[in-house]
Amino acid sequence: MDVRRFTMTNSTAMFSNVAQEAWGHKIDSELEDELDHDDEHNASQRSKRRIKRDFNTLPEKILLTIFSYLPHIELLRCARVCRLWHALSQNSRLWKTVFLRPEYHGLHVKNLDLFLQLIGHRFSASLQFIELPMELITADVLHELANKCPNLKYLTLDFSTAMQLHDFYDLNIFPCNLKMLCICLSEVIFLEGFMRRIYTYLSSLEILQIIGTIEKSNEAEEEVYETINISKIKAQTPNLRVINFYGIFFIDDNHIEIIASGCIHLECLALNFCTRVKGASFKTLLQRCRKLQCLLLQNTGIEDHGMLAADWGSSVVNELDISSTELSENCLVNIFERMPNLTYLAVPNCDGFTDKVLALLVDLDKLTNIRAIDLSNTVNLNHEVVFTLLKQHGRQLRGLSYAGNSKVTEQFWINTIKHLKNIKIFVMGTPHGWFKKINTRIHIDQVLDACAHECQKLERLEIQWDEETLRWNENSSKFIDHIRIRCVRLQSLVLADGEYYELVRSNFERADRQRVVRTTTSDQTSIVGLLNYYNDLRFN
Repeated sequence: MDVRRFTMTNSTAMFSNVAQEAWGHKIDSELEDELDHDDEHNASQRSKRRIKRDFNTLPEKILLTIFSYLPHIELLRCARVCRLWHALSQNSRLWKTVFLRPEYHGLHVKNLDLFLQLIGHRFSASLQFIELPMELITADVLHELANKCPNLKYLTLDFSTAMQLHDFYDLNIFPCNLKMLCICLSEVIFLEGFMRRIYTYLSSLEILQIIGTIEKSNEAEEEVYETINISKIKAQTPNLRVINFYGIFFIDDNHIEIIASGCIHLECLALNFCTRVKGASFKTLLQRCRKLQCLLLQNTGIEDHGMLAADWGSSVVNELDISSTELSENCLVNIFERMPNLTYLAVPNCDGFTDKVLALLVDLDKLTNIRAIDLSNTVNLNHEVVFTLLKQHGRQLRGLSYAGNSKVTEQFWINTIKHLKNIKIFVMGTPHGWFKKINTRIHIDQVLDACAHECQKLERLEIQWDEETLRWNENSSKFIDHIRIRCVRLQSLVLADGEYYELVRSNFERADRQRVVRTTTSDQTSIVGLLNYYNDLRFN
């Protein structure tokens, strides 16, 4: 199920355009049959009547389709227009996914009693996905969801702002057909009392996400509390395929051992920012979880001896993220020699990933099926070896991130981009910093022109060079036109703030593409969207 949030800079204008197109199509099809039998005078009269269009005469099915493109905040505004629009906006088919966390662009519920009525009246059997903030996680709300929404599959419970839990003593029923459960932990609240009430309803879970408080925690604290019991959850969820533990300080190798002992169907394990995980449990993990294909270990504490002890040769792991880890060159050589072919590899800020390691992957054909690769900020990796990789395997790449090498200039990319015909996500450049001095100026026009001619499937592009490094001239608008016109799928173009950013943004905005050009101060591009399990791992 797609749980995308819709964001529009001018939703009313877009709504009007969609309606006009739908109406124009309806009128045109009706007139084509009539005009064949009428003279020129009658045709002229009918063409005048086309100006008098009434949106509300469209069939309900078309109206609902048009309304489905609006975010819920706009639906609530449309409900004030007329009785028809009020009825349409309350149609349960438009409320399959409901976001109720205002801090993440969701609706704000002020009246709990009214919300309880809406669950059965407006959401009912159509509801499939819902996010609940702390103030709405009550026994009454959960009872209503369990009784009135039998098709609810995706549930997010956000306890992250909790200083005190509601009373769940009366909680005796919980949605029992869930496919995904996401729990955002609190920094100070223990959830065992709540969890005891819902354990027996979790047997259908396939995706479990437990999101920690890494952004709020103080690493200087010595005591680490286990705010949720992982072993008891594991005992009640035998069908888990995907587990995402993000930023949980108390997760360590003992918890991974527990997971491995019962989750034989596990296909994806994400441990990003679980700094206490050292890798000692990976031997057991790979032995018992034979279906494990995706292992995400960004910013974990994994060490050489734990990784070397694991039986990578008999595993089926083909998506690996070891970003910001301290594995040595010898360790990486050893495990990559034994691993199967990779389809996704992320190694930014990994000093052990050297020329020798990349050359080994290329020579052993471990990257013949590579779909996405992130080599950013690998200080011991030479750009000549990267060029050899991209020349050999560039055509199959859908995502490439290679930023942070001050020796890579526009000439490298002009020679390389012609091998990236199918690229969709592309990150390049080096932001200015005292530790990465760039002595040359980058001719950005040539880079954009190469992307426009060779990378017409491009969807997301980030260029990290700052304004002091970029060089352009009075004809730059022509090259900006090229990438805007040729790369019709381009959804995001991220540039460093400055004069060039303003030039590119104004060019796209004149073509009514408002949200394409963005700045590196507020947006960042990543290849994670190309993970096979990306949609299962999304939260917030």
